[in-house]
Amino acid sequence: MTSSATSRASTMDESIERLEELIRSGARRLTGYQRRLFQAEVAITLCDGVARQAERRFGWGRDSGATGLDELRSGMRCRENFAARGRQRSEQKDPRLAAEIRAIVEPHTYPDPELKSTRQYTNLSAAEVRQALIDRGYPQQKVPSERTMRDVLNRMNYRLKRIQKGKPLKKTEATDAIFANVNRVREQARKEPETLEISMDAKAKVSLGDYVRGGKNQDRQRR
Repeated sequence: MTSSATSRASTMDESIERLEELIRSGARRLTGYQRRLFQAEVAITLCDGVARQAERRFGWGRDSGATGLDELRSGMRCRENFAARGRQRSEQKDPRLAAEIRAIVEPHTYPDPELKSTRQYTNLSAAEVRQALIDRGYPQQKVPSERTMRDVLNRMNYRLKRIQKGKPLKKTEATDAIFANVNRVREQARKEPETLEISMDAKAKVSLGDYVRGGKNQDRQRR
């Protein structure tokens, strides 16, 4: 073979490689039915309509190519089942896991103190829920990691938050002196006939129980 013939053959090979790369690039820009249809047309034109040859030449999946050929020949489109793709969430893949988590968390949950949402608050941490699963005999190899457990609890509408009971207000040092002065003034007023004594409740309303101050505690330290 002469040098000119070798040069022409090399140039032709490079042109074919560029053409094939262009076809691959075009397929990557398409999705779903349109991509399968494009692959089928290329297979019919350049690969004798054989999906296996298209797989070897362009690196496309054989099943996808065969589906595209069937769609092109029959004129019927296959519907994509996108919901079945991807990795299933832990609580969806194993319904028992969700039931066990609810059984552990529900006794330790509280509604939104301000009743502004339906989210449930729990005073259990993800690590505590994970350990409780193991203690209940749940297969340890199937127990999610602590980080995954935190995501699972959030998806199940549980918010990890320790709710501390409100502490009663502390007695100030001047309390006794204040009440002593009130009693003294009251006794003095009762001895003066021209003085009118009026009783008025001026105390501020203070919520009692678990949700004092709307669930907020000023003494709480950041964890």
